Amino acid sequence: MLPLAASAAILFGACTVHAAPRVTRLTPPSVLFSSGNPAPPITSRFLPGQRFDLQATIAPDAGATISRVTFTVNGKDVRKPVSLRPATVSSAPAGAMLATVRAYEHAGTGTHILGVTVTQSDGQTVSAQGNFEIVGVAGANGKRARNVIFYIGDGMGIAHRTAARMMLRGVRQGKAAGLLAMDTMPYTGMVMTPSLNSIVTDSSPGAACYSTGNKSNNNQHGVFPDDTTDNFDNPRVELIVEYLHRTRGTSSGIVTTSDVFDATPGSFGSHTQSRSAGTGIVDQYFDDRGLTGLTVLMGGGRKWFLPSGTPGSARSASSDYVLPDDLVNGWRVTRGAIDTPRDLIQEFQEAGFSYAPDATTLGNLDNPDKLLGLFSLSNMNVALDKINGRRGTSSVVDDYGFPDQPMLDEMTEKALEVLSRDRDGFFLMVEAASIDKQAHNMDTERWILDTIELDRAIEAGLRFARKNSDTLVVVTADHECAGANIIGASMVSNADLQARAASGGGAAQLRAGVVGTYDAAGFPRYQIAEDGYPVTTDIDRRMLIGYAANADRNEDWLTNPQPLRDSQQPFNEQAPLNTYPNGPVNRDTAGGFLITGQINDAVAAHTASDIPISAFGRGAFLFTGVMDNTDVFFKVMQAVASSGSGDTP
Repeated sequence: MLPLAASAAILFGACTVHAAPRVTRLTPPSVLFSSGNPAPPITSRFLPGQRFDLQATIAPDAGATISRVTFTVNGKDVRKPVSLRPATVSSAPAGAMLATVRAYEHAGTGTHILGVTVTQSDGQTVSAQGNFEIVGVAGANGKRARNVIFYIGDGMGIAHRTAARMMLRGVRQGKAAGLLAMDTMPYTGMVMTPSLNSIVTDSSPGAACYSTGNKSNNNQHGVFPDDTTDNFDNPRVELIVEYLHRTRGTSSGIVTTSDVFDATPGSFGSHTQSRSAGTGIVDQYFDDRGLTGLTVLMGGGRKWFLPSGTPGSARSASSDYVLPDDLVNGWRVTRGAIDTPRDLIQEFQEAGFSYAPDATTLGNLDNPDKLLGLFSLSNMNVALDKINGRRGTSSVVDDYGFPDQPMLDEMTEKALEVLSRDRDGFFLMVEAASIDKQAHNMDTERWILDTIELDRAIEAGLRFARKNSDTLVVVTADHECAGANIIGASMVSNADLQARAASGGGAAQLRAGVVGTYDAAGFPRYQIAEDGYPVTTDIDRRMLIGYAANADRNEDWLTNPQPLRDSQQPFNEQAPLNTYPNGPVNRDTAGGFLITGQINDAVAAHTASDIPISAFGRGAFLFTGVMDNTDVFFKVMQAVASSGSGDTP
């Protein structure tokens, strides 16, 4: 309960008008509150004992204040402190206030009624109700999964997996000549991907559903939406790594090919309504490592760890945070500070983390207890460019200034080496981030090779799981990107295609006579080198990819020698990076074949398509059928609690 000061009623002429306050938002979100429907679906679901915040946005009558707020669950006062702060978003009613209870938890399974009762200073009251569910996950007489390796191919839909298999393994007389590692996993299902506020999710809620079991608004993770502009004060939901570390003592790891602040890795170690608030996100990794058990952090994103003023640093006050008292006290988290001169690499090292700035150092580390690897200033280079750099056939990685970057499987193997020492188990999230980023760019060969790179990392996890039978391996995506699909194959040789691409003949040269559909597609054959990647992706009768959520692009079907410019790179405006093509319409122009997009964006967009999920190991049998993305969280936790029968042999 919250007693507050009283205020006078409103006078309109000679009449005194007594109006009740309004509750305009009740958190956790529910269909019951938003539409008065008590029937399923239940929007918000939690584990027994999983912590989450309660919040109500209250609009008092003009001239009045809020004198009392009480939250109840099933009619009983929650008996926790209620804080009050002003709403600051422009869309909030005038004078609106946010009443919040931090870190609430409930043990009883089933659906529960959340109530809030508000008393205004003139004595008027209002009540509102929502609901939430506590989901029981105990298995039946089975051994539990001690370790979880959770792979996310960002943006990876069915076609992305299929294209990687066709390039890597080939098709002979209608039969796949081999399988991807992810294809060999014995249990497969489909995942529905809408976010809390759209049928088309972005990566933050697309990943946060796996880390919290709950829907988020686009651009937000680890939180529910609220009515303040502060990026870090939203109602929180306890992350899977926080819950496991608190209840079981497990350690956690994050491995990604993106900048480590990015939406998917951020969803497994931070809470924010702004996925772009990089300074605060990486500060949370370090400051709250005691809550998450963070032991391994690898990827790009060195720019957030360098003190401001250092060349390449992106630390800024605008993306940093200072948390309010109620959040600090309720969740027992670090308050934070506007500390842009902070040297996070040094702080990680002083906290016992071994630091690897490149692949060579990573490979030479001998049994580190904790590991930080930052291999570029922002997003790491993609597999195609890293492999060609190792082969000496491309200078892209040199142009970016980081020629010695590890592959995703190399990072995964080292992460497993470190995390496997924890007798309490671990949760490792591994992301192939640029399947999505290169699908956005409609850069076909780059996202296909990044899918192959992910598959090699999956094989590393499967090797570990075969030796450690108490391990669950899950492979999925956060959403599909670009509406990618395999439309057929080229009907001409690579030499002919190059000539057509230089001709300026447009569709007459690059569509007619080139794009082979149905039986004209045949079976493209790529030669695979000893390093596990194609010798070249420019072959005769190559596989061709089309896009359903495409922006305008020029297309010549050839492998692009350079990736598109990456605006997240600190030196993007300087040579040589400023000479790279700046968008899909600024490359492949010689051929004159402009494909007009269905969307008005500069690059391709995410789609609402379902995505595949595959599983191996302890509790893998749970991952079949069609499921909501939030279901995945509860299935993982059921495997961790006790998997029952039916594990992978």
